[in-house]
Amino acid sequence: MKNLVFAICALMTFGLHALEGMDLSGPWTVKQADTSDAPLPITIPGDVHTALVQAKRIPDPYFGRNEEKIQWVGEKDWLVERTFDVTAELLSKKEVVLQLEHVDTFCAITINGHAVGETGNRFRRYTFDVKKYLKEGKNTIVGHFKSAEKVGLARKTQSPFPIPSNAFKDIQFIRKPACNGGWDWGISLMSIGFAGKVSLLGYDCARIDYVYSAQQHQPGRCTIDVTLDVTCVQAGEQKLCVRIGDVETTSTVKLAEGQNKLTSRVIVENPELWWPNGEGKQHLYPMTVKLADATFSRKLGLRKIEVINQKDANDTSKSPGMSMTFRVNGVDIFCKGANWIPCDAMFSGQTPERYRDLLTSACAANMNMVRLWGGGQFEDDTFYQLCDELGLLIWHDFMFSCSLYPSDKAFLAEVEAELAHQIRRLRDYASIALWCGDNECIGALTWYKESKENRDLYLINYDRLSRVLGESIERYDPTRTFWPSSPCAGPGDFSDMWHADHRGDMHYWTVWHENKDFSAFYDVKPRFCSEFGFQSFSSPDVVSTFTSPGQRNPTAPDFEHHQKNLGGNARIMETMARYFRFPEGFEQVLYLSQVQQALAIKTAAEGWRRLQPRCMGTLYWQLNDNWPVASWSSIEYGGKWKHLHYQAKRFYAPAAIVAVPVGQTNEIWAINDYGYPMTAEVKLDCLTFEGQSMKSINLTKEVAPRSALLLGTYPASTFGSEADRESRFVSLEMKAKVNGQTQTCRNDFFFNTFKKCELGDATVTVKTEKRGNEWLVTLTTDKPAFFVWLNVPQVRGEFSDNSFTLLPGKPITLSYCPKGDNPLSYEAFCKQLSVTHLRKTYR
Repeated sequence: MKNLVFAICALMTFGLHALEGMDLSGPWTVKQADTSDAPLPITIPGDVHTALVQAKRIPDPYFGRNEEKIQWVGEKDWLVERTFDVTAELLSKKEVVLQLEHVDTFCAITINGHAVGETGNRFRRYTFDVKKYLKEGKNTIVGHFKSAEKVGLARKTQSPFPIPSNAFKDIQFIRKPACNGGWDWGISLMSIGFAGKVSLLGYDCARIDYVYSAQQHQPGRCTIDVTLDVTCVQAGEQKLCVRIGDVETTSTVKLAEGQNKLTSRVIVENPELWWPNGEGKQHLYPMTVKLADATFSRKLGLRKIEVINQKDANDTSKSPGMSMTFRVNGVDIFCKGANWIPCDAMFSGQTPERYRDLLTSACAANMNMVRLWGGGQFEDDTFYQLCDELGLLIWHDFMFSCSLYPSDKAFLAEVEAELAHQIRRLRDYASIALWCGDNECIGALTWYKESKENRDLYLINYDRLSRVLGESIERYDPTRTFWPSSPCAGPGDFSDMWHADHRGDMHYWTVWHENKDFSAFYDVKPRFCSEFGFQSFSSPDVVSTFTSPGQRNPTAPDFEHHQKNLGGNARIMETMARYFRFPEGFEQVLYLSQVQQALAIKTAAEGWRRLQPRCMGTLYWQLNDNWPVASWSSIEYGGKWKHLHYQAKRFYAPAAIVAVPVGQTNEIWAINDYGYPMTAEVKLDCLTFEGQSMKSINLTKEVAPRSALLLGTYPASTFGSEADRESRFVSLEMKAKVNGQTQTCRNDFFFNTFKKCELGDATVTVKTEKRGNEWLVTLTTDKPAFFVWLNVPQVRGEFSDNSFTLLPGKPITLSYCPKGDNPLSYEAFCKQLSVTHLRKTYR
């Protein structure tokens, strides 16, 4: 199929850049370089593995142990090719360039047999002058992709000293997503191909490479200094027009041949500000920049973000406490969210639909921040646009994780080039709240024999790289805070905060990696916990996509292959035996694994939220998966919510009631994240597992805006003798009245582990109803039922609530929302709907 030549169509940086051009996306071909095999079809942007799967050359890498069968793909070189038509109009332009975004990774480009240039960094943009290689009519472009795995190995052998890493495939030596080589939740799949746009751009005067701005906020006014980085082919004067909303500024600028930096100031009176999710509207102003024959457009959010990193008052210790608080438009925000990894191991699966599904799910769970993790990738613009639209702040790591890295001149030059591109590309997204140098690389200095035995060498090596990161921020985005590493104590302080909770951000992994009780989360009081987690298995729906029926067993080889954390399955099962009576079947094992994961993260999040303003953020590990696997995610591969995500919707709610055991007492807290006072009308109802109320406590308190309030401290004896408490639990209900609105918040408190509780054998009754476009489900029960779980197998969709407690006399009505092109009829929904709860997992 012929490409159409059109006037603007090249997607650049943040928006549309209007030049005469050609989008080379679409059908290409691919073949293994060292064979005479016939070429196979591939869609660009796209990856070689997907093309091979679609052509049935390799099996589905995500099924069974097929991962082992497809490792050869990353060891080979590949030729990706297409023909395209070039018009005389395009060739008449003074300059024509080939522009490549996100090439993965080592690719030599030829056009009509002429060498155009080479790429070697997944995170850079490459622009090659190609006019002299083009001809009117048919042209051929070929990308010769070299094996990144072999390049990494070659660089390893050439390194003057060892560079140890937790990553695989020597990926620390190359600039490519670290998780491509495999991770403790990820498949080893060394992706290959054009991951981003491939474009020809023609122009007679100038090309806009980057547009970015700096905002100065005063009462009732925002002054915006807009900067353009421009490549000019012909010197002279041109008109520059910048428009933000209804305000337009026009000036005459002088352009020199080559690189130019232009600025223009726009003042917006009484600006409508951009706010994080739950704090206000996400207003985005349309911005258009015109220069000569180039036009750039995008949306711009006006806001002020600060990271408050201050010493605690009156703390005179050698290592004083230090806050970590995100302040947006003058308001201190408690950050609630999760860590983001690439949403698919094959980048052909990283679609706008997938981004939107996951990020809207994050918002639906009351999150206001995601941490873009440093072992992944700088994401496609769609990701950042959606975060702006949805109000999700981004803690943005640079792409270094869990490793030591080279610091030779060539490597540092690559890093400088990628950051020069990425920071200018991304800095105008309102959602990006912080640049972080790396993930756990400071900690990694203490992990390896080499770095422990030769500390000075590796510390200097780390410092050389970190200086490049910090200096790049100073040069390209001084408007944001640079956080050297996660975890660390803050700007200028490279303290390893793995086991310290008094300053900076913390990663707390004692519960999972050391197999501690969930109550260990109460032992620390982090200022900001940017990683903590607990694993679960996938649901039966997802397990059926990667196993055959005979492999659906916790110790079956195919099932175990989809656990990448050493000892992970054993830890899940051991924890299950600690808290629950052992389930009677495989599906019950999967269900309980998700219940205990939700319990673990709920314990941490609720316990730490009550500590505000000491603790001002919790980001659990992790939001999503990149293939079907046992992992720490709250949304499993394909988009289905686990128990954890439904629970997060409640434990991250802006108004919440929380019970925390402290010694022999129970503290009851009300949490108010709203910017208004809240009246909390609370009922504590001690119930038997048969549903009989044994004792009730009512109280009413006023809770200040953006605070947590201790409502009361109750000795365990308040609710009966020790023997009585074995058959009882406490139901918490809070009617929260905020700004004229009332909402009901619920929670539970148990005196013992569930395996010690004589739960009632509840009978849950289900009634379905179709009301307009809504599908409704009403549940009633004769006895308390816990972790009630509704499911419609093999269908995309979510319930308005799930994984909840159902009490006698308190029916719950839920709505069901099908997702995507869902063929399910209402009748089929009613037939396939299943409901279970904790007591049904054992006899």
